[in-house]
Amino acid sequence: MAQDLAHKRPWLFASLLFGLTYPLSWQLDMPEMLSIAWKMGGVGLLVGYALRRHHSGEFLLLAAVMAFWALGDGLLELDMIWGAIAFAIGHVIAITLFLRHRRVNPALSQLLLAIAVFVLAPDIAYFLPADRAFGIQAAIYTLFVAGMAGSAWNSNFPRYRVGLGAMAFVVSDLLIFARTGVLAEAGWVSYAIWILYYGGVLMIATGVVTTLVKRGHFADG
Repeated sequence: MAQDLAHKRPWLFASLLFGLTYPLSWQLDMPEMLSIAWKMGGVGLLVGYALRRHHSGEFLLLAAVMAFWALGDGLLELDMIWGAIAFAIGHVIAITLFLRHRRVNPALSQLLLAIAVFVLAPDIAYFLPADRAFGIQAAIYTLFVAGMAGSAWNSNFPRYRVGLGAMAFVVSDLLIFARTGVLAEAGWVSYAIWILYYGGVLMIATGVVTTLVKRGHFADG
């Protein structure tokens, strides 16, 4: 199965290789830049996955999202503010993509859920860090990721793949902020952050690509 995946979808296979093994690097004594490259590889290789057969339209938007999120992965290791900016740009592009595919007449309950995430996630982010000044920054950033998740949830992409992946992204970011406060001593948090983040991004990327292909957007991922 792995050989078949590597042959048919090499960029996706390479992303899985980097993304699933990245936590192993935490136990290794390696140069910082090599560790950063390993981290960026998981999401960065999804750029190639998005562009494999088509280089314009929705696939280009998705590739830009993956590129800025991967850039954010690397910058976070050097400067949190610049990392957050890169992620925020990626979120804005993702919102653009999802709004281009917004669901017609969504159920009221699902619309309210998206609104609740947009309203509550920044409030939660504000109270998680021990430093109140950082709490304000966390809340402002979370507006972007919550907006991305809400628009993904109410897009016409598969809700329990793309939408759920976006929600996992939100939870991952909230855990990052909690790690600077109430969960500072919890050893499992770093693993949970990475699993939710990479798993969520993978669900978004594969869900968008496979859906676009089914709709005849000229690529097979």
